[in-house]
Amino acid sequence: MDSKIYFRLSVMMFLEFFVWGAWFVTLGTHLGKGIGFTNSQIGYAFLMNNIAAIVSPFFIGMIADRYFSSQKIMGALHLVGAVILYLFAGVTTVGWLIFGLLLYNLCYMPTLALVNNISFHQMEEPGKQFPKVRVWGTIGWIAAGLSISFILARFYADVEAGVMPMKMAAIASIVMSLYSFTLPNTPPQNVGKKVTAGEVLGLKALRLMKERSFFIFVLCSLLISIPLAFYYNFTNPFLNYLNMPDAAAKQSMGQMSEVIFMVLMPFFFVRLGVKKMLLVGMLAWAARYALFANGNLESGAWMIYIGILLHGVCYDFFFVTGQIYVDKKAPREIRASAQGFIALITYGVGIGLGSIVSGKVGDAVTANGITNWRTFWWIPCVFAAVIAVFFALSFKDSRGAEEISVDREPGMV
Repeated sequence: MDSKIYFRLSVMMFLEFFVWGAWFVTLGTHLGKGIGFTNSQIGYAFLMNNIAAIVSPFFIGMIADRYFSSQKIMGALHLVGAVILYLFAGVTTVGWLIFGLLLYNLCYMPTLALVNNISFHQMEEPGKQFPKVRVWGTIGWIAAGLSISFILARFYADVEAGVMPMKMAAIASIVMSLYSFTLPNTPPQNVGKKVTAGEVLGLKALRLMKERSFFIFVLCSLLISIPLAFYYNFTNPFLNYLNMPDAAAKQSMGQMSEVIFMVLMPFFFVRLGVKKMLLVGMLAWAARYALFANGNLESGAWMIYIGILLHGVCYDFFFVTGQIYVDKKAPREIRASAQGFIALITYGVGIGLGSIVSGKVGDAVTANGITNWRTFWWIPCVFAAVIAVFFALSFKDSRGAEEISVDREPGMV
């Protein structure tokens, strides 16, 4: 892959995740503080992202990858998505706004697979070359948070509660759409090939569930994804409740730590191995929520910041390690199917359930419009800790750390 292609793919990845980070991080604050949604309604709004994550593999596997070039359909999806997001940015009716978010996410989520398809098609050694491109996606997410706090906030008061982050995302999506049509051609990979729903959902990987260690891994991946939604959906409203200055920018520190820990993962793999890496990732989620429950912007400010910075451990040690574990456990012929299956379990079903549960919990601990954040954070903390203990006692796998190599790309930032 020459430097010109590397640059073009890096710009593509930067724009792709800039769009996502621009609207996703502050959505909870906009819906709650800006419009007056209840916590349950906020949870259902985020659920639209998870529903789209479940639907998008069908679109990619059964339609996009059989009939259309990746760069063309990605350009079309970003253009339609931009129009939808801009039009629904000013909507305040619960039902209509949630419907608009569903339509938008159905346009956006398939593009996550498309940017990967385009990247892999241009690479001779994806295992070595893809991480260097993918890291620009994380940088794009960080740039979105910094743009909200240090550019938009200069012109709009209480910007995170308003519609401007969504409109910024829509404008960035138009830029991404136009840029997509200039990318190298990536023709459909499965022209004339019959693709079944089972293949799209990765159901071939179900045979791996016969092995106890893999079953425990999948079960714990599903369960631990439920408390994860508490962070993704409600951290920004929590930070704004504390009146943290430049909350969106401060949250991007979590993505900065993700990049650092991604670089350090080979070091930890050699010394800890798969089970301990996964366990540390689960315990990090519990620790993060305990820190949020006890933190404040006075004497406990350090707890809030450490909780945010733990994102690198929380995400890399569990999700990326899990992707690597699946890659090594699955036979080559079903490896892609297995990765699709675990993504469905975590990003689709697990975090989807978490979106509903976190909203219900938020309503349960809210009185007179004020959320008891201390109680709110203790609930996922205990949940994650129990799952970690169960995993520690029940997961056993004969594969050693020496069989693992870190060449998988991260998914959600």
